[in-house]
Amino acid sequence: MHSSPLSPSPRGLAELPEAARTDTLHRWRVLRPHLDEGVPLPRAAGDAGVRLRTAQRWLARYRADGLAGLARSTRADRGTRRLPDELRLLIEGLALRPPGPSPAHVHRVIVDVAKDQGWPAPSYATVYAVVRGIDPAMRTLALEGEKRYREVFDLIHRREAAIPNEIWQADHTELDLWVIAPSGKPARPWLTIIEDDHSRAIAGYAVNLGAPSAIQTALALRQAIWRKSEPGWHVCGIPAAF
Repeated sequence: MHSSPLSPSPRGLAELPEAARTDTLHRWRVLRPHLDEGVPLPRAAGDAGVRLRTAQRWLARYRADGLAGLARSTRADRGTRRLPDELRLLIEGLALRPPGPSPAHVHRVIVDVAKDQGWPAPSYATVYAVVRGIDPAMRTLALEGEKRYREVFDLIHRREAAIPNEIWQADHTELDLWVIAPSGKPARPWLTIIEDDHSRAIAGYAVNLGAPSAIQTALALRQAIWRKSEPGWHVCGIPAAF
């Protein structure tokens, strides 16, 4: 994870209230499909209901400052003695870089940076306190990944398929296009897809002018189960769970 000591800095993650930390994690989840799975950013933003410009701004902050860059920027605290924001952010960025360096290593790097920038070098105790103050959820997400974070901190456990056809899921989205309905009026069609949870392959789909319903989902599922006429589309069968 890259961290820039000269970038505009939000407050340290350890100082953020719970609501702000939750907001930071939400922004990471919006960006994760793009960063980890190569999903185009416009699609990742659209799936999360976030404007593309907003997602682009979050992505730039993440690339500059890591997870800490996704926190909302705030003014420095008034009337309190504290580390420069640049140093605090760098300490947290180094501590959250996999596989997780020791506080002693972080302190050595911070001392060198402070000398280069002409800042007072913080003591080991100060660096240690910042590292220890990083939110456990943020540490788990950065060092152990999204899956481990969900296992430890998410209240809802999502089962993941180990083999194809173990779990299929249905999803619906209203397409960003207009067509002329049989009534002669313009309408936006709905796309229903059936996806294999293990391979992420599309097993079936349906396009309808009406909002999603059990009947439309059943028709898409029927297509998903049957063999396809297209030679390159091999996904079919009966899922163990839907």
